[in-house]
Amino acid sequence: MTVLAVDDLRVSYAGRAARRDVVHGVSFEIAEGETLALVGESGSGKSTTAHALLGLLPEGGHVEGGRVLLGDLDISGWGDRALRGIRGPEIGLVPQDPVTSLDPVRTIGAQVEEVLRLHGHRDRRARRARVLELLERVGIDDPELRARQHPHELSGGMRQRVLIASAIALRPRLLIADEPTSALDATVQRRVLDLLDELRREEGTSILLVTHDLGVASDRAQRIVVLNGGRIVEQGSSAEVLAAPSDPYTRQLLADAPAFATGFRRPEAPPFLRDAAAAAAENPYAIVAEGLVKEFRVGGRARFRAVDDVSFRVRRGTTHALVGESGSGKTTTARLITRFQQPDAGAIELGGDDVTAASGARLRGLRRRIQLVYQNPFASLDPRQRIVDIVAEPLQNFHVAGASERRARALALIDRVALPSDVAQRTPRELSGGQRQRVAIARALAIDPEIVVLDEAVSALDVSVQARILDLLTSLQSELGLTYLFISHDLAVVRRISHTVSVMRRGRIVEEGATEELFDDPQHDYTRELLAAVPGRSEVHA
Repeated sequence: MTVLAVDDLRVSYAGRAARRDVVHGVSFEIAEGETLALVGESGSGKSTTAHALLGLLPEGGHVEGGRVLLGDLDISGWGDRALRGIRGPEIGLVPQDPVTSLDPVRTIGAQVEEVLRLHGHRDRRARRARVLELLERVGIDDPELRARQHPHELSGGMRQRVLIASAIALRPRLLIADEPTSALDATVQRRVLDLLDELRREEGTSILLVTHDLGVASDRAQRIVVLNGGRIVEQGSSAEVLAAPSDPYTRQLLADAPAFATGFRRPEAPPFLRDAAAAAAENPYAIVAEGLVKEFRVGGRARFRAVDDVSFRVRRGTTHALVGESGSGKTTTARLITRFQQPDAGAIELGGDDVTAASGARLRGLRRRIQLVYQNPFASLDPRQRIVDIVAEPLQNFHVAGASERRARALALIDRVALPSDVAQRTPRELSGGQRQRVAIARALAIDPEIVVLDEAVSALDVSVQARILDLLTSLQSELGLTYLFISHDLAVVRRISHTVSVMRRGRIVEEGATEELFDDPQHDYTRELLAAVPGRSEVHA
């Protein structure tokens, strides 16, 4: 039985001069108890398509034509008031970002209960009992406690489960999950997707899974629809699409997806990793961390040890990855290495110099040797500055050269990271996510650092953009002899770029070694769990 049929859907947005078509004649069907994945990069039209079905397009969005059938009911052209009766009881929505989707000043229980209240459930005691039942159903421990808590008191995975609880509260026939795990660690992602799969099997719920990740689609969907530029370029069973994609765009998505990489595609090991004699040369290490400890106060009294006796070494010109879930201590470790935070114990050497206690002018000088690229380039770039000025800013801060030479060097860096020359005069908001990240990399390279720390620097990017950035980092390392400390929760990406890896859990390193050896023969249970959670490794679910 067909639960949803979409025929020739067309959507436009208001532009400055005229309306711009963004979805062009999209058609697909979802059967009862089936998961269909809508796959594509940012701007492909996948989220617009999903939101159009529910009448939730942003301001300026308009459905120009087409039919949407929910079972035998034609809901095409329905207004907002009529669609409110469909949202919840017939179609549930799991949005992408639980941080912006949950009210920070209201309790979890009140927010889930509101769905029931708005749809006519008048018995307050029955509503509250249903809330606890829903929280337990989505795998949240101690539902009574969690119902009294606020969103900030829950982890990212728990907040996503709360959104799922709200979406299934009225037992809808169809669940639209819009990038429901894109911001989650791999193991948390797997648990959330397992929950959706369980609901599909046990409740007969149909799922429209919107994702840019072909690995997730291959694991979880029976059928895949690939969108590019608002048009369907390919659709079929997951097995068929992944085994023999007919469209060049689908083939490129597959080639760029780290989860499907068959080899290690990272840069060739530098000579001193291949040559034992050279490896024994004096001071081959760019970074040496010994026994690092960092504690923070929690609630004014208790102390939390975020980094607990962490030690590792990184050879010059190589990439070392620190991997682990949120809260594992990897970002705090990176901030200790860059000396944005002071360790409570332990020692840090950069290029043979002990910088553990560096302060004042010496610490400022250290900034020339080690640079940091953040996860979110939009937040780390001044929205008021032109790109050429952003890239040149470190040169100005360190009084390097005159204004004209700084500008020339900034333009050369913009070219080096493969950005078009006209980007120089734009502002960050005029660039795509991938372009902004290239700007952040160019700025980090401006003062010729020896070491670059990349903190989740590609985790927010589409796979094809991610692949281009990883290729860029590889070529820059080869050209400039850079040493990278690469912070990531994504083992598929780590496999692609790193030479060595340290796996962190609860502030400690539980396993480390050469990337290929660690992936081929992980020794620690936690490492095996992380590897098992990489999407694209399991068979398509029946």
